[in-house]
Amino acid sequence: MNLTMPIVVGVTLGLGVYALIRALMPSKRSAVAQVARIDAMRARGAAYESARGTQDTGRFGSLRAEVGDRVAEFYRQQGWEQRSLRADLAVLDRGWEKFLATKVLLAAAGLVFGPFLFAVVYTMGFGRSPVIPVWLSLVCAALFFFLPDLEVRRDAAEKRRDLRRVIGAYLDLVSMSLAGGRGLPEALMAAAEVSDGWANQRIRNALADARITGVSQWQALGALGEELGVEELKDLSASLALVADDGAKVRESLASRAETMRHRELAEIEGSAGEKSQSMLVAQLLLCAGFLVFLIFPAAMRVFQV
Repeated sequence: MNLTMPIVVGVTLGLGVYALIRALMPSKRSAVAQVARIDAMRARGAAYESARGTQDTGRFGSLRAEVGDRVAEFYRQQGWEQRSLRADLAVLDRGWEKFLATKVLLAAAGLVFGPFLFAVVYTMGFGRSPVIPVWLSLVCAALFFFLPDLEVRRDAAEKRRDLRRVIGAYLDLVSMSLAGGRGLPEALMAAAEVSDGWANQRIRNALADARITGVSQWQALGALGEELGVEELKDLSASLALVADDGAKVRESLASRAETMRHRELAEIEGSAGEKSQSMLVAQLLLCAGFLVFLIFPAAMRVFQV
């Protein structure tokens, strides 16, 4: 029984060291990993000019960049695409390598924080087992590793809600421009140039890139929706591809789609307001229950003492 704990600790540490060595050592890439690597290098080369001015500087910045590249390469070798997470990062305009580096560095900090927490608990006289700091390190590392995912998903959900509101107004502006006699490409670009918000800038950049690359603008909107994980843009691209040659059908489609998005937004707002009102009602009931306990408690104590 006395040898069980050291064996468990040794096996756990050995597995951790083995996993770390396997992650850092280069392995033979499969065909899927090679294709993913080529696509990632192409996308990284296309975004080099825009990201060159925002590179990390200093010793920590170079370490973060190196760690991010290594972890991204490991993800490509394993075939882990993480499409939903990449879409969230694209909405927030954050880099994939920097995000992975942040996760790994936070996990390393969690490995150090676990024994520190054990030292605090040990000084208070609550823990004596040598296995506790190992499990605390692993739990803190796993917790710190997944914390950036929660933050990114929360922030991306908020920005997607803003983007959907902008898309509804954007469709109304495109419909008005079409009613004024403009063609569909001119109406799409003119509606995107009305505001300088981040959502309009993303739409405007996608339409400008479509002119340069020679693809249709509704295909560019669909690609933007695929990148950002916004179904409304993909549906808009599909509907525009079907009725692009008929101006009247385009106006009707855009107007009905904008109205549908407004109704959906109103339903979400009403649902959120209902949830908040219910939470306020529960809080008021708890306050009333606490006040009743405060009033009844002295009388109850007197009765039971008698």
